[in-house]
Amino acid sequence: MKQKVAFICVHNSCRSQIAEALGKHLRADDFDFYSAGTETKPQINQDAVRLMKQLYGIDMELTQYSKTADQIPTPDIAISMGCDVGCPYIGRAFDADWGLPDPTGQSDEAFLRVIRAIEERIKAL
Repeated sequence: MKQKVAFICVHNSCRSQIAEALGKHLRADDFDFYSAGTETKPQINQDAVRLMKQLYGIDMELTQYSKTADQIPTPDIAISMGCDVGCPYIGRAFDADWGLPDPTGQSDEAFLRVIRAIEERIKAL
């Protein structure tokens, strides 16, 4: 049985959504991937959506939405995306904190740095 990996950040609208999408795209045979937050947003970050479509042909809005940690299966591995916007609490310690900056409101280059860092870390799982 595949391990469940959850990517957690506060709003579940950008970094964790990118990680879920890339996990499913790159490593679906190895793990089940989820994302969640301690709060939700009405939509996924539109810059993330645009860039993920351009780079990988992934339309996150077709298969993903902002959700809280109680709406996903209990993960075997819980990864915090970074606490620069506040550290989420999910009832247990994280297995890893990737410490990625939130690119929201920044340039495409900032998004691309985060996307590439997530891609490399998913490949290394």
